[in-house]
Amino acid sequence: MEQKEREQTKMEQTKMEQQNTEQSALSSCSDPLVIGGHTFTSRFILGSGKYSLDLIQAAVKQAGAQIITLALRRANEGGIANILDYIPSHVTLLPNTSGARNAQEAVRIARLSREAGCGDFVKIEVIRDAKYLLPDNTETIKATEILAKEGFVVMPYMYPDLNTARDLASAGAACIMPLAAPIGTNRGLCTREFIQILINEIDLPIIVDAGIGRPSQACEAMEMGAAAIMANTAIATAGSVPAMAGAFKLAIEAGRQAYLAGLGRTLDKEASASSPLTGFLHD
Repeated sequence: MEQKEREQTKMEQTKMEQQNTEQSALSSCSDPLVIGGHTFTSRFILGSGKYSLDLIQAAVKQAGAQIITLALRRANEGGIANILDYIPSHVTLLPNTSGARNAQEAVRIARLSREAGCGDFVKIEVIRDAKYLLPDNTETIKATEILAKEGFVVMPYMYPDLNTARDLASAGAACIMPLAAPIGTNRGLCTREFIQILINEIDLPIIVDAGIGRPSQACEAMEMGAAAIMANTAIATAGSVPAMAGAFKLAIEAGRQAYLAGLGRTLDKEASASSPLTGFLHD
C-alpha cells in the first residue's frame, strides 16, 4: 500500500514538473527575444572565457542557452575545434572580438569569424585597459558602424553611457550590451543606475553583460527591464555547474515575468497597512 502511494506521489510530481516545463516554454514562445531579426525563446546567453564540456552542456540543458559566445582567438590556440564539438547544432554561435585593441583589429577578427563559418553574429569587444578590462566605447562605435554596413548582426559590449548607446544604435547595433561590473568579478550590478537609463531611453534590447555573479542579480536586472543576461564566470566557478545553470534559468524567467507583470509600488516616508486597522488601533 505504501509502495503504491509513493509511486502515485512520484507520478504526480513528474506530471507537475512537465506542466511547469511546458508552461515555461509557452511563456517564452509568446515573449521571444529578438536580436537583429532573429528570434530566441531563451534570455540567457553563455559568455566566453571558461569553457568545459560540463559548462556548455549545463548552459544548453539546464540554463536553456540558445546563444553561446566564442572567442575566435582560441582558433590560434588550437582550441576552437574541440569547443565546437561541444556546441549543439541548433545553438547560435556568437564570435567575439576578444583581444582587439582598436576598431581596425575588431573588424579584422569579425571578418575572419565569418570566413571561418561562424555566421553573421558578432560581439564587439575593444579593450585597451589591461587591468580593469573596461571597453573602449569610442573604438566600439567605429567598429559597429563598419560591420553593420557589411551585414553583421552587431552586439557591442560597452561601458554604460547614454550618449555612447545612442551612437551605437545610430551606427546599426542590433542590441546594447552594458557591463554590470568588471569582467569575471561576479560583483553584480555595480552600474545599476546607468543600465536603467539605457533601458529607459534606448529602443534596442539591453543585454546585461559581465559581472553578474548570482541568480538574484540576474533576476534584478531582468526586473529592471533588461532583455537578456550574459554570464559565464558565475556558473563556471560555482560548486555545482548544472545546478547553478538551472538556478540562472529560473531567476531570469522570474525576473522577466515580474517586469511584465509590473512591480508593486514602494513608499519612502510612511507605511501602508495591508489589513484594516479600524477599531483596535488608535492615534
